[in-house]
Amino acid sequence: MSINERAIDWKEIFNLKNILLNLTGVIFITLALKGFMIPNKFLDGGVIGISILVHEITHIPFGVLVLVLNIPFLFIGKKILGNTFALQSLITFLLIAFSMTFVHIEAVTSDRLLIALFGGCLIGIGMGFCIRSGSTADGIEILALLTTRKIGLNVSEVIFGMNSLLFLAAAWYFGIGTALYSIVTYFSAIKSLDYISQGIEQYISLHIISAKSDEIKELIATKFRKGITIIKGERGYLPDNFDEKFDCDIIVTIVTRLELLRIKEEITQLDAHAFMFIQYIKDASGGILRLKKKH
Repeated sequence: MSINERAIDWKEIFNLKNILLNLTGVIFITLALKGFMIPNKFLDGGVIGISILVHEITHIPFGVLVLVLNIPFLFIGKKILGNTFALQSLITFLLIAFSMTFVHIEAVTSDRLLIALFGGCLIGIGMGFCIRSGSTADGIEILALLTTRKIGLNVSEVIFGMNSLLFLAAAWYFGIGTALYSIVTYFSAIKSLDYISQGIEQYISLHIISAKSDEIKELIATKFRKGITIIKGERGYLPDNFDEKFDCDIIVTIVTRLELLRIKEEITQLDAHAFMFIQYIKDASGGILRLKKKH
């Protein structure tokens, strides 16, 4: 690791946008935990879920547990993702510990389904804001990243395996009903986290193969104002006519979920036999991704 990678980026730490995102995330997490989950003994996944379980068994303050149990993961995060990430995450852990210790919120409801859905959504939204600020609110994702490099499983598989053990422990201590609702809470949190951290307008790579490729190129570029990339390929090789092949253009463009359906409908009107497939991508930058408003 170079000196630059070890150095802390103080501009990133004190960036107003990141500070506001982090504070917003902590507020949502505190509301979810104090208003829904902890009073009703519901678990989330990861270190927060472990902290809730240990808190109920030992009665050690939750704020202390969530801070202490996350500290070891900071050293892993420091090695993998750098000092800036580790410091931002430490600030997040301290804020959660502070809010859980000193902020009082009455339980919003005792209805199990509402707790599972709204508690999960709120904590997922909170974690999503923390991730967008450049930190994490739960060290289990750092551990999953390290484990992935060692054993070859992807992050989601590692997290799912770790949380399965946690929910089994919840079933033994709280009962099978609460454990099952906790699983619903966890999946609500995951979906909410995805929407916030990746954005509702998640980018999608749309690939089109058509005999009317020139018309489709013009449609995408002029009507939808999207950039396109052309990959030269071959069509044909069908089971009954394997020797027949034709040169073709594979059109690639980056769209959002909100744009995908409309673009596909327009392409189908041009060529009902056009072959299309999509790939979900984590991030995209540069090129022509959005049409800027003209003032």
